[in-house]
Amino acid sequence: MFEGIIFCTYFNKNYLQKGLALHTSLLKHNPTAKLWILCMDTYTKRLLDKLKLTGVTTIDLSQFEDSQLKKAKKNRSLVEYFWTCTPSLPLYIFKHNPRVNKAIYLDADLYFYSSIKPIIEEMGDNSIYIVEHRYPKDQKYRDNVSGRFNVGLIVFKRDKEGLDCLKRWRKQCNKWCYLKPEPGKMGDQMYLNEWPELYTNLVISKNLGVNTAPWNIMQYQVTNKQSQIHINKDQLIFYHFHQLEVLGKNRFNYAHGYKFTKNTIDYIYKPYTIELTKQYEIINKYDPSFKIDASKSSLSDKIKQLTTNYLKYFTKKFNQ
Repeated sequence: MFEGIIFCTYFNKNYLQKGLALHTSLLKHNPTAKLWILCMDTYTKRLLDKLKLTGVTTIDLSQFEDSQLKKAKKNRSLVEYFWTCTPSLPLYIFKHNPRVNKAIYLDADLYFYSSIKPIIEEMGDNSIYIVEHRYPKDQKYRDNVSGRFNVGLIVFKRDKEGLDCLKRWRKQCNKWCYLKPEPGKMGDQMYLNEWPELYTNLVISKNLGVNTAPWNIMQYQVTNKQSQIHINKDQLIFYHFHQLEVLGKNRFNYAHGYKFTKNTIDYIYKPYTIELTKQYEIINKYDPSFKIDASKSSLSDKIKQLTTNYLKYFTKKFNQ
């Protein structure tokens, strides 16, 4: 099923446990999957190379960055630069793998609960596959704040439309990719709002089990049917653990500002935090000095703080 397909993601030391959990869950349900990881610091590259993970190819940041990315890097924060790199990563995959037909971008804080086969089937022979945030009705204004679509998973086919989309998106992100109040823009994400009008061979997922997340989970019924998690009638393929904070070896903050049912915690969050703890122990075996310092803001903390300020700004604007 995965012939001609490569998955790709990026993360640094702060997201190492989450990135390793992503890899473990991806291969558990998709054993032949190939995952390319862009290492955003030298620590991550060295440790991943030591681990010799099945199906993994690591990318050194120095090999990945070109002159345009280096220029962009000078005028944005670490978080903003990570987002800037998003469209460049699938393009890098295509450039270095002439036989690859599809590149699937994944955020590092995703976790798979079943096979990705339904996504491949839903996309069919089209060029681009994206997923809406699916905000609750009372939060639909966020389509114009954070974006109608989420960048958590995007699939690109190596054809004219898929490549044209990627190249255009990369050009936009290299020019502007910030987390600050500016109408019509938001990091790498708001650019996707215009894609349905620009690209004929684009599929918007209708599967509720794709990119289920804190911002939409309360709308749905979460059930466990014969050890398979379902979101309403759809089997959960992967969950997006947005804002989950690792506070210690076995201490977590699920998601600040969101509420979850007992089923959501038992069937979705607890398995993930158990996996994060396992990954911590694996890392610690290779590097006994590896510690989680809850006093320091992680990448997710910074995003949370900046996003909260961003939402407050636009909510005030819309209510004036």
